[in-house]
Amino acid sequence: MSATSTEEVTNILREHIMCGQIHPGERLQQERLARALGVSRTPLRTALANLANEGLLQYEANRGYTVRAFDRKDIIDGYAARAVLEGLAASSVATAGIDFSTLEKMERWLDIGDTALAKGKLDPKDIDAYRRMNVCFHDEIIARADNRWISELVRQTQLIPFASNRMIVWQDFDIMYRTHDDHHRILEALKRRDPIRADYLMREHVNFAGEYLAQCIETGRIITAPDVSASTTELVQ
Repeated sequence: MSATSTEEVTNILREHIMCGQIHPGERLQQERLARALGVSRTPLRTALANLANEGLLQYEANRGYTVRAFDRKDIIDGYAARAVLEGLAASSVATAGIDFSTLEKMERWLDIGDTALAKGKLDPKDIDAYRRMNVCFHDEIIARADNRWISELVRQTQLIPFASNRMIVWQDFDIMYRTHDDHHRILEALKRRDPIRADYLMREHVNFAGEYLAQCIETGRIITAPDVSASTTELVQ
């Protein structure tokens, strides 16, 4: 990865943290980071400082940067806030109506999830595509709400690792089938221009995800992306 900008480095590291590929409490070594990402120390230092300002990293003298640990309450509270905000976004989109091209695009995304779940079991090879689909689906609704406060406040909740819509616990087929069915019902409510149902379904969808994740954390059953690249493993000590 040559000539990578500070912004790109920041985005790459943020994504690894938000997806749980770099865990809370892990220390980031600048020399290893620079080598793994193929960048010089200058953009890397700026990227680390950016993530520290966002609250994802903590800096300690003589120790460097470590990934900030968030407790269970932080995560649950993050999901609770997301549920209200994304419910409002869904309600706004349903009220305004959704154009045909956007509807087609969102249906194509849901087809990706349908294809993965049609196997009747969870295939680790499908998690990246499913995660991208999930992010696109939620982000599209937020964008179509056309409310900068919703966008900005949701972004703040996304800065809590595990509370992000990038976090997928890919281990229980019935859970994934249920949550993806939520996606279809939410889109149907948007098509019908039913703001009350769209709001309710989105809140229930996000809150359920938070409750399930909390259970997984408590029982030590968290599983993140199974295809962590070799370069990712070099990012931490």
